[in-house]
Amino acid sequence: MTALPHSTVVTRLRAAGCVFAEDEAELLLATARTPTELDAMVRRRAEGLPLEHVLGWAEFRGVRVEVDPTVFVPRRRTEFLVEQAVALAGPGAVVVDLCCGSGALGAALVAGIGRAELYAADIDPAAVACARRNVAAAGGRVYQGDLFEPLPAALRGRVDILLANVPYVPTEEIALLPSEARVHEARVALDGGSDGLDVLRRVTAEAAEWLAPGGCLLFETSERQVPTAVETVLRGGLVPRVTTCDELYATVVVATRPAPAH
Repeated sequence: MTALPHSTVVTRLRAAGCVFAEDEAELLLATARTPTELDAMVRRRAEGLPLEHVLGWAEFRGVRVEVDPTVFVPRRRTEFLVEQAVALAGPGAVVVDLCCGSGALGAALVAGIGRAELYAADIDPAAVACARRNVAAAGGRVYQGDLFEPLPAALRGRVDILLANVPYVPTEEIALLPSEARVHEARVALDGGSDGLDVLRRVTAEAAEWLAPGGCLLFETSERQVPTAVETVLRGGLVPRVTTCDELYATVVVATRPAPAH
């Protein structure tokens, strides 16, 4: 197509404050199908819409994931959470992606282990509609509802890997987030309550009922929330292990349901 020159796109993005203007310009040019579409995409990005919402997709651990407007954009640091899950999950594992957003975590985990029995759930209808496309491509099913509530009862006690990318930003700190998140992503995907751990408490209160013996709950948290998060895991009858990745500035808690002693 006859399109805006790469240099023009870069200039417009840079003027709008896009730090990675060159990289973003290449993605926009590769994605737009017509000059008119490219112009509109550059304009939306310059207005502050997240790049992934403009493109309609994000790359997450090597998987291209569709991301609709308002749906939480999977963060690169969360790839570390999936890496921990891949190391624990065998082929055919029963996996639940709770607070699934776009379904990126479950889809990436299946890509990493080859095959799984995958279920996902989210309370946000827009996220569920988006996740259904991504999770279906991975052979899974998506349910709409509050945490465990919509999941099939037959999953109780069978889940090998429970991914719970719960919101963990304290309510008072939402205003400090970059506008891309604060303005363009659903509040329910960000707000973790007064100390950021309200949703996590609800997950850990029920997780042991859903996990198989030896099954693991994995979630991301901030470094300063770790002590309280660990206490929450212990109250839920799970055994916590904290792992970090300095490169991605990621902190993940792996909480295991103890297997019964023989």
